[in-house]
Amino acid sequence: GRKNYLFAGSDRGGESAALVYSLIGTAKLNGIDPYAYLRAVIARIADHPINRIEELLPWNLPDLRPAD
Repeated sequence: GRKNYLFAGSDRGGESAALVYSLIGTAKLNGIDPYAYLRAVIARIADHPINRIEELLPWNLPDLRPAD
């Protein structure tokens, strides 16, 4: 939590932490398990074209969404 992470070590460390927290929060807001989302993205990102990176956003991964 924020009380445990008072310092990120550097500006870049803070930016990296903010990016990860943003991805986790966005996954939660889209009803996706953050751990499953990060695993799916890490498994796909190495071979994924950079010009189609938006396909890896949480709302664009229907296979991770819970069934209605």
